[in-house]
Amino acid sequence: MTFVIRAADRHDLSHLYEMAKLTGGGFTNLPPDRNALTAKLDRSAVAFGHDDTAVSDELFVLMLENNVTGEVRGTCQLFTHVGQKHPFYSYRLGTLTQHSRELSRTFRAEMLSLTTDLEGASEVGGLFLHPGERAGGLGLLLARSRYLFIRAHRPRFADRTLAELRGVIDEAGGSPFWDGLAGRFFGMGFQQADEFNAVHGHQFIADLMPKHPIYTAMLSDHARASIGLPHPSGRAAMRMLENEGFAFENYIDIFDGGPTMTVKTDQIRTLRDAQDATVVAVREGGSAEALVATGRLAAFRCAYARIGTTEEGVTLDPAAAAALRLREGDRVSWIGRI
Repeated sequence: MTFVIRAADRHDLSHLYEMAKLTGGGFTNLPPDRNALTAKLDRSAVAFGHDDTAVSDELFVLMLENNVTGEVRGTCQLFTHVGQKHPFYSYRLGTLTQHSRELSRTFRAEMLSLTTDLEGASEVGGLFLHPGERAGGLGLLLARSRYLFIRAHRPRFADRTLAELRGVIDEAGGSPFWDGLAGRFFGMGFQQADEFNAVHGHQFIADLMPKHPIYTAMLSDHARASIGLPHPSGRAAMRMLENEGFAFENYIDIFDGGPTMTVKTDQIRTLRDAQDATVVAVREGGSAEALVATGRLAAFRCAYARIGTTEEGVTLDPAAAAALRLREGDRVSWIGRI
């Protein structure tokens, strides 16, 4: 395997910008705006630059690089503590049950309530893989590398982790949820709001959105049907999250209505089941394929490897050892490839 996950640096701006232009809109954590992306890289550089164990509002950006050609083909992000600078709003889908004795009928109404329940959680997001690389398990490598990164820096992350999935966007680039709810209050279409969001964030939505519950019956059928559904391109990501232990607990994004998945951080499968070991040899012949991670902060690297296990530790194939910059005696974390 020639691909490796590494820390982003300021030279990755052009790579992020080119990938952002391929997202098709509505991808909040990867906007096609150079200033917004530069701010992300600057914020990430600060996070990688210190080893404070306190939980604070930080962002780490990771990149997927072809170790042979140097091409960058994917990215993902980790937020340590959301909602510290601005409230982290979500809609919670709930039910109000009422009974009428006179009519002998029970009425159940679905409602969307604005909430900050998820404030303080960590977030994994911003995962994008170049369309030309969507084979061979690279999406899984990107996704699971985030959990091995959390494991290596556990004190800096919260006890709960969330992942927001992009909601349904139609062929014209519009959002049924936005058009049916928020668009009525803001007087702008989804694409215009998406562009504003790329530069300023979606705090403007929270500031102006009505704070009282919204009855879903008042929305159009199209808008109501999109609540909690991921964008078609995000279905595989949703399955990967579910395999890690994430679940949909009726929280949705206030921007496009996409599902928000949550899990207790220490119950994330990759984080929980990974093992630590010493590299005892670099040689061919490993019988198992695994994700292997090493290093801390800016020195963090993760890749697929062929490994063999012994009582003393693990062996790695030479290509993976080179990609991960490992030698005999180095320490790694590893977990079998699913």
